Amino acid sequence: MLVVAKVEERVAAAKAGANNASSYHPATLRLAKARRTDRAHLSFDRWQSLWDESAYWELSAAEVDRIEAATSELQRLCLAAGDHILEKNRFAEMCIPEAAVPHIIETWRQEPPALYGRMDLAFDGRHLKLLEYNADTPTSLVEAAITQWYWLQDCFPKADQFNSIHEKLIAKWRDLHPYVSQPVYFGYEPVEEDRMTIEYLRDTANQASLRSAAIAMHDIGWKAADSQFVDLGKQPMRTIFKLYPWETLLRDEFGPHALHSMQQMQWIEPIWKMLWSNKALLAILWELFPDHELLLPAFLNGPCDLQSYVRKPLLGREGANITVSISGITMESTRGNYADGKFVFQQYADLAASNSIRAVVGSWLIDGEPAGIGIRESDGYVTTNTSRFVPHLFQ
Repeated sequence: MLVVAKVEERVAAAKAGANNASSYHPATLRLAKARRTDRAHLSFDRWQSLWDESAYWELSAAEVDRIEAATSELQRLCLAAGDHILEKNRFAEMCIPEAAVPHIIETWRQEPPALYGRMDLAFDGRHLKLLEYNADTPTSLVEAAITQWYWLQDCFPKADQFNSIHEKLIAKWRDLHPYVSQPVYFGYEPVEEDRMTIEYLRDTANQASLRSAAIAMHDIGWKAADSQFVDLGKQPMRTIFKLYPWETLLRDEFGPHALHSMQQMQWIEPIWKMLWSNKALLAILWELFPDHELLLPAFLNGPCDLQSYVRKPLLGREGANITVSISGITMESTRGNYADGKFVFQQYADLAASNSIRAVVGSWLIDGEPAGIGIRESDGYVTTNTSRFVPHLFQ
């Protein structure tokens, strides 16, 4: 049960030994030290409108353990679903281009380097359910890994936080040292959030003693004579971390080159991540593991017998083109660029809520292992790229 309390009331309750789990606390806290993230030389014009420490979410240690265990279990289910998709050749149902299929199969079996992902979870203090898996290009990483940690140290230094994202990223880059070519390129679209995420990831790679270079995706060149991608200095590129969706990359002019040069170019995240970043995964998971306590009923052929559901585009991002229908009433419908694609219909699940505020728990995985959480708040039913990031703690 969620409890709303003023900060001074929370402190008094804590002194009396009466902390409540899963509590939402309005607060008036300082931004100054939380902005130390600028050590990575980031710009914060847009970030300042997303980071919100006027409140925070408090969980119990048992709830943190539950989220961590659930994330591990869901990862296990997704691995099984990946094997099933390959075995049963279900790529067409997922709208995955036929030309990409051999490369997905090859990379799935060879297990080339993969770095991170984020599972979005509905958790109302009682039920914990998977909403989707952002396995290819998840963002809000800086807020989850760094900013909320500084907030905790500044405001509640005796409390704890489910957050080892930063340390695990550096450790993973160290593990990849023998397997990647340097410099490791970091490709991005020229938008503020993506550039901020890339600069932070570069910082973690640099701390692992890897040389790196940032490059806009549109600045990557193709040297036909050598069948090779090159940077602005016409130097060959061997390893790239791309914050750029695979389905978009394959539609680009140089998409076929990416497929034909897989042996010359190492892509992080690997192309097999198309299996998990596709929301058809939700329907396949339900088909394979019906009634699993961490899954919601989901279907590709319409809402079936669902009375309340969320319709999501298979390849949608940032809350675009989502429709929330509860008992036959459309509660919210967002716009976007994915209206012409295929959809999945997933049972509606209540989120953590305080008055009209609803919160999604983003559970981060580094190298396939749970690493921490970030919480995004919305005033409506749909979490979008403008939803607020609110810190958390546990005692």
